[in-house]
Amino acid sequence: MKDFTLTTTLFLAAHWLIVIGLSIRVIMRRRPVGVSLAWLTVIFSVPFAGAVFYFLIGESRIGEEYLARAAKIHDLYRNWQITLKKRASREKPPAGLIAIKAIQLHAEKLAGFPAMRGNKVHLMDHFETVFASIIEDVEYAKSTCHLEFYIWTVGGKADEVAEALIRAAKRGVIGRVLVDAVGSKDFVRSELAQHLRDSGIRIVASLPVGPLRMLVTRSDLRNHRKIIVIDGEIAYTGSQNLVDPRFFKQDEGVGQWIDAMIRMEGPSVEALAGTFIEDWELNTGEGLKALEETSDIRSIPEKGTTPVQVVPSGPAIRPEVIYQLLLTTIYSAQKKLVLTTPYFVPDESLITALISAAHRQVDVIIVVPAEVDSRLVHYASRSLFDNLMSAGVTIAAFKGGLLHTKSITVDDGICVFGTVNLDMRSLWLNFEVSLFIYDPELTKQVREMQMKYVHNADILNLTEWRKRSSFQRFTENAAQLVGPLL
Repeated sequence: MKDFTLTTTLFLAAHWLIVIGLSIRVIMRRRPVGVSLAWLTVIFSVPFAGAVFYFLIGESRIGEEYLARAAKIHDLYRNWQITLKKRASREKPPAGLIAIKAIQLHAEKLAGFPAMRGNKVHLMDHFETVFASIIEDVEYAKSTCHLEFYIWTVGGKADEVAEALIRAAKRGVIGRVLVDAVGSKDFVRSELAQHLRDSGIRIVASLPVGPLRMLVTRSDLRNHRKIIVIDGEIAYTGSQNLVDPRFFKQDEGVGQWIDAMIRMEGPSVEALAGTFIEDWELNTGEGLKALEETSDIRSIPEKGTTPVQVVPSGPAIRPEVIYQLLLTTIYSAQKKLVLTTPYFVPDESLITALISAAHRQVDVIIVVPAEVDSRLVHYASRSLFDNLMSAGVTIAAFKGGLLHTKSITVDDGICVFGTVNLDMRSLWLNFEVSLFIYDPELTKQVREMQMKYVHNADILNLTEWRKRSSFQRFTENAAQLVGPLL
């Protein structure tokens, strides 16, 4: 009995020492209130396991060595951005468009790239069109093919891209492939990847993980970017991973993944190229020379008329970049705001911005998939719908598969398109890239794509929504408590 009492006392003492110590640490980190409260809830309610959970993913630990290397590279990267500003044709919004000017200035201040006119931009919203275009461009590549993806899986159209890269390598084209070590772990070990290596194509796994690395770095900080740059003249970005949706995650019960990509030619291609090169340098130490070679003072040829501003974001240098810009963008809406995202778990500030827009009589539509591949995200998202619909926001639940497209259109002239989900992981923890496009025609095309999603969706009714069972509401509200951690 004495031994039992002593063991219990030591257990409780250790628990409370850990709880108090970690609580002080959480408070002193001064993160958003919702995030801090969520972590305090986990730490207090789950003895020891909560502390382990916090140690693994509670802080944006990316490693001192990585941060030092990132800071060193970023100095050169900033110098190159300065030369880019001198060489590019900067976009100046027409007089009176204060909202666009404010977003451009904010984005340039945070991300370093100006809005550049002279781009030719093509939107593609079907995977077969996307892959056919990529393969054709690789077939005509003359010097370099740079690919950066969160997920690359073997099979279908993705294999056809690999075969085109191998043919390009045989012509002397330099191939560099950067994939996320977690998202593409099976591909990196595959026979196809080895075949690419044997053909002279470099394949690098970004942000590797392992038991020892977990002691100094956070294993769930991921490279979520999707970028292709060919010959420094053609670029792609958007939501499409290098996967064939006919085979990808078909056992999840959510249908095929629905994605969209943008193909671009013109001055803003160099900004995407530089983003890839910086990532390549961070992971290999081989990109600085390539970046320096692009820094000569020369004009960048214009290919079209569309103004584009490239905004990379991530935890290494300024993690608040895309979060702040999305708030600015939402608050700029005057007439109509349409958002599509697969994972909708925003924090209080973003929710307030969306509700504020609806209260200003802005027509706000949020399109999410009816089913997602994460039950926790599914319930956390649903916990937010009542407040949004009460304010007049339209929630559309897409029925045609897992809608994976990440897009925002504001009024008739601003479009945000890229890799960012509306959840805290994408906004603060992942390496992402977004295009801010200031063009009525392209915004119209993206809006039409968004409305096709809406027409294939169930529009939630607030009265019917409130008839959910008490158990459903409890489950959703419980999931919302950890929403800031998702």
